[in-house]
Amino acid sequence: MRPLMIFDGDCGFCTASVNVIRRWIRPDCDIEPWQYTDLPQFNLTPEECTQAVQFVDANRRVSSGSRAVMAMLRTAPLPWPVVGAIGDLPGIAWVANRTYKWIALNREKLPGSTPACSVPAA
Repeated sequence: MRPLMIFDGDCGFCTASVNVIRRWIRPDCDIEPWQYTDLPQFNLTPEECTQAVQFVDANRRVSSGSRAVMAMLRTAPLPWPVVGAIGDLPGIAWVANRTYKWIALNREKLPGSTPACSVPAA
């Protein structure tokens, strides 16, 4: 199976971010909105995919949030795999996770957002 990044296609901020990722990072993975993905085959729910981006690797392991971003970066051309590896280091991963959660909880206030970007509290 080809790696797959799953994002919230209803969110304007997420969609804008995916467009930047496709253009500038060029990961070697498919990128699909959860609304058009067969989530049960990956044991994912719409709620999980609304709360955070998901990454399914070639072995069908699922990563979520900042870990999903780091996994996606490791599929891209250099220097991105290095960035992804550094982002998973202890300490840095903690900061990346906190930053991701802040962005996810505030995405309706960020550029490109729409009312659909608002995420209910977990």
